[in-house]
Amino acid sequence: MARLEVITGDITQLSVDVIVNAANEYMLGGGGVDGAIHDAAGPELLAACRAVPLVSAGVRCPTGEARLTPAFRLPARFVVHTAGPVWSGGHDGEADLLASCYRESLKLALEHGATSIAFPSISTGAYFFPMRAASLIAVRECHAFLAQEWHSLRKILLVAFREDDAEVLREAVAAVALEGSATS
Repeated sequence: MARLEVITGDITQLSVDVIVNAANEYMLGGGGVDGAIHDAAGPELLAACRAVPLVSAGVRCPTGEARLTPAFRLPARFVVHTAGPVWSGGHDGEADLLASCYRESLKLALEHGATSIAFPSISTGAYFFPMRAASLIAVRECHAFLAQEWHSLRKILLVAFREDDAEVLREAVAAVALEGSATS
């Protein structure tokens, strides 16, 4: 039985099949989680990202989509890069785009035989998506995925760098569990 777990830590140090990178559409590195993953993976990651075909001017991974590269110097096997939405008040489809980031990342992980995946909080840093709303979306998408019988995942980790963010994620797990028990 697959499980969803919230942990506090450094996503670049996790020995999982896939770590998810909260990337930008260009996939050429950046700050926050993106920069930390690129630093830890080494220059080969940037070269692999540059090799991902452009889909439009400078864009390798449109918002809401995901791309996969090897993990190089990271303890993971793969990095799934997903470009989350920039928060602009919640009326421009941000929630749907963020949900798509989780679905597309999980789909790519499965296509490459992953049994474990670790997600950061996508779009909650420099893209200003409110942490509580983003956490509920993350947990709902992971629960919906785990409810499907056909997947090979044994573990989904939601990784917070700070304990206060981990607590928000844990609250989202509890809230989604209550939603599920209310509908059953």
